[in-house]
Amino acid sequence: MAIGWQKEALERLGDERILLDYDSRSRLSKDHYWFSPILKNKLKDKIADGIALPSSEAEIIDLLKFSYDERVPITVRGAGTGNYGQAIPLHGGLILDVSGLDQILEWGQGFVRVQPGVILGDLEREARMRGQELRVYPSNYKQATVGGFVCGGTIGVGSINWGHMWDGNVQEITVLTLEKEPKKLIVQGDSLLDYIHNYGTTGILTELVLPLTPRIEWQQVIVSFSQYADAMLFADSLARDNSLRKRLVSLMEWPIPSFFRPLSRWVQSGKAAVILEIEEGSLTEAYTYARRHKGEISHLIPASKYHEDVELSDFTWNQTTYWAIQEDPAYTYLQASFLSSRFLEQAARIKMEYHDEVLLHHEWSRIRGAIIPQSIPLVKFTTESRLYEIIIFCHSIGVSVHDPHTYLLESGGRGSIQSMIAKKRENDPLGLLNPGKIQYL
Repeated sequence: MAIGWQKEALERLGDERILLDYDSRSRLSKDHYWFSPILKNKLKDKIADGIALPSSEAEIIDLLKFSYDERVPITVRGAGTGNYGQAIPLHGGLILDVSGLDQILEWGQGFVRVQPGVILGDLEREARMRGQELRVYPSNYKQATVGGFVCGGTIGVGSINWGHMWDGNVQEITVLTLEKEPKKLIVQGDSLLDYIHNYGTTGILTELVLPLTPRIEWQQVIVSFSQYADAMLFADSLARDNSLRKRLVSLMEWPIPSFFRPLSRWVQSGKAAVILEIEEGSLTEAYTYARRHKGEISHLIPASKYHEDVELSDFTWNQTTYWAIQEDPAYTYLQASFLSSRFLEQAARIKMEYHDEVLLHHEWSRIRGAIIPQSIPLVKFTTESRLYEIIIFCHSIGVSVHDPHTYLLESGGRGSIQSMIAKKRENDPLGLLNPGKIQYL
């Protein structure tokens, strides 16, 4: 039975827009936080008091007014594919599910304007039909929403060219504040940094403008190596070759490729695998790099089959972790950056110290113009203290780790958030937007 503010919400918004049953609240209060055994333990019992399903900006504004008047916390949800508990309410209240705002509003040359609930896979597919494509998208793009990726993600397929989301990969957003009378803000330029990867703490996004790039015909390739060091040198050399267009350069040591059951026919037992998306017509260059570094091409998907059936990107970035957990639930992960000048040495030291307790997985990205061997290593989890011992060791050898086992913005990979804190105080004076996700508040 609805009581208190829940009854008021039903009367104000209607039973088609508010869900109060336990099953809906339990299901829609969770994301992929279970990638982390630490977050799984901390967040498993968190649940919203209600689920709001708006289908328009006007309905969101009404919801925000209600939230302010009744002092009801609001946590925004896209598709719930994030890994840090971004969409899990720490203090009950309402989940604001924006999946119903799923319209592509405008196509232009080099940009697209969308609502936050648009699925990235649908957007990429239609963009390519129009001769364009997304710059960056996550490996789970077939399920993830635009709003969820911008507010909860950072990087993915295409980052070898375009970097993080805050590297110019969002052009404009429309934001609603949570005040007695919500304001509608149009945000561009450096001011976007207060809203990208914000977990919905500084405002509610209702429209986004993303830059597009001309469509390229991509072929997908697996290159196999007996030695991980050879694979690293191959991937790094290819990533730095500006004459060879690529969208993805991913490397996994054995036995990680064995976890990719749909690829079992094409991965070679005992060998590291480099997964590539390279421009059609550049296979000769890839062969040359492979021979130079003692590798062999073990599988090729032609450009005519791009985005069809099983894609190689389905096994990269943090989808690699997903497949590992399916194989053995004891696996978890870290998020790290190796030094371009020392990555071979750093990889060797980690393996010498931890052997198969840590399995190496690298993703090359262009960050502020520099090619960086980033990493999402797998860790066989035993205890929280052991996990943080590994993180401390990584820091000691110059490998920076962005902690994925926290739901706090400032403790993960966001970096400085002082400007974001100031913006939250301005846009959300009662602190009702996803409370608890910023420690300093």
